[in-house]
Amino acid sequence: MASTYLTRTPSVAGDRKTWTWSAWIKKSTIAVAPAVTLFGAKEGGFPEILYFTSDDTLVWQHDISGTDYLVTISNRLFRDTNAWYHIVLTKDTTQSTASDRVKIYINGEQQTLTGSQLGFPGQNYEGAVNNNVTHTIGNWEGNSYYFNGSMSHIHFIDGTAYDASYFGSTDSVTGEWKINTSPSVTYGTNGFFILKDGNSVTDQSGNSNNFTVGGGTLTKTEDNPSN
Repeated sequence: MASTYLTRTPSVAGDRKTWTWSAWIKKSTIAVAPAVTLFGAKEGGFPEILYFTSDDTLVWQHDISGTDYLVTISNRLFRDTNAWYHIVLTKDTTQSTASDRVKIYINGEQQTLTGSQLGFPGQNYEGAVNNNVTHTIGNWEGNSYYFNGSMSHIHFIDGTAYDASYFGSTDSVTGEWKINTSPSVTYGTNGFFILKDGNSVTDQSGNSNNFTVGGGTLTKTEDNPSN
């Protein structure tokens, strides 16, 4: 995507307490300062954003009552530019246990979330994602934190927190995490499925929640997680 990003502003707010974001990504560069964005939204100056830092850790940054918190996967670095990573981020603030309100899965495995500014949303807390504000993929609105690489099979689920098993499975022979190209999920009002088989930003979920290329050129590549 280099200096390219995608953008969409929902016409109405969806479920801001419970949702799922799933995508397959392949990095072209590492150690990019200050960060590279995968997905996010912000309401006023208050963000919810998933990104790689300059040291190649993965961070979910979210605002709680005017304070930014960083939910970090600190026990692994994302520096393989030859492999596809499958990332699933779920949010469900209706959960009574704080640590159950944000979960991140990498290649099917739930990750341990840490960080010096670790903080989970309060019960029933509503954030910027799935509000009727600008949502971006591949950059953070108003900044130049572009993702440089490939993305494929991006799903957003409005109203349900799905784990990674809906979007992939472990190959019984090779042990490799492989893609489910047609997951059985309920997308909800603002849910979408883009970049299914190429560089189309037309929603394949049936909701017509299409994205727009916000800048640059979205290039099609035959390198993809579904072979």
